[in-house]
Amino acid sequence: MSDVESATDEVRDGQRAPGSLRRIDRIVWREVRTLARTRTFHVLSVALAIVLVTVAVLGSASAGYVPTVVSLITPLELLVPVVAVAFGYRAIVADRERGELDVLVTYPISTRELVMGIYVGRAVGILVAITTPLLLVGASVAYLREEPPEIYATHAGADSPILFARFVVLTLVFALVVLAVALAISALSSATRSALALAIVGLVVLLVGLDLALVFGFATSIIPDGSLIDAIAISPLSAYRGLVFETVISTAAGTGPKSASPIASVGSLGIWTVGSLGVAMWAVNR
Repeated sequence: MSDVESATDEVRDGQRAPGSLRRIDRIVWREVRTLARTRTFHVLSVALAIVLVTVAVLGSASAGYVPTVVSLITPLELLVPVVAVAFGYRAIVADRERGELDVLVTYPISTRELVMGIYVGRAVGILVAITTPLLLVGASVAYLREEPPEIYATHAGADSPILFARFVVLTLVFALVVLAVALAISALSSATRSALALAIVGLVVLLVGLDLALVFGFATSIIPDGSLIDAIAISPLSAYRGLVFETVISTAAGTGPKSASPIASVGSLGIWTVGSLGVAMWAVNR
């Protein structure tokens, strides 16, 4: 018997129904158990760890934390969306195909609780999958980092693990945004094949399409040059990239032009997350 079915039996037996947080918690643990039993997610997580650690060790780990961030940001711009979509694109449509979604919506659990439970449960898995290799990268930098030459001694504080920790947090936030988009795709799909097709289209749009649209907008003056800093935040990928450059790389360098608007970028990531989850709730309830 599932946790949600147990909650239903409590109501049928006249017992006090569990609160909203308790119902969400049961959905969360159902998703965590699903991820733990699925070998594909383990393989994907190990592959991600191997790629990131290899890039760091063979690249800039010995140079310090910020050079390692510079080496990792491009691979992560590609790998994080791929991993996040892989974790989320089947989350809802698989339940629909098995008929579980039709059963779940008849239980004393709201659509909001169901979607949030699925989102948080999948988020637990993706946070572990991304945090673990980044912690390994941080440890490799701490071990391999060479002492800076004396000429740069006065700037030794610029390259610190605090900046790398900031980079890790931004990467995790970016992953959670893409996961929300993946859940929306899953909820809008009627079958796994269509979900996969939509997921591929979504990845192309996130990785290439929105950036190309921004370039076109600037080239044709649809987007004024003066709004460049704010406009690039429209794309979650560009918002993530801009935040990394503005709050990690530029902070360490101490010089250079402003690369992004932190307020606009954070706002964009928040809108993408809330909007995507809202779409998922609507699609489940339609």
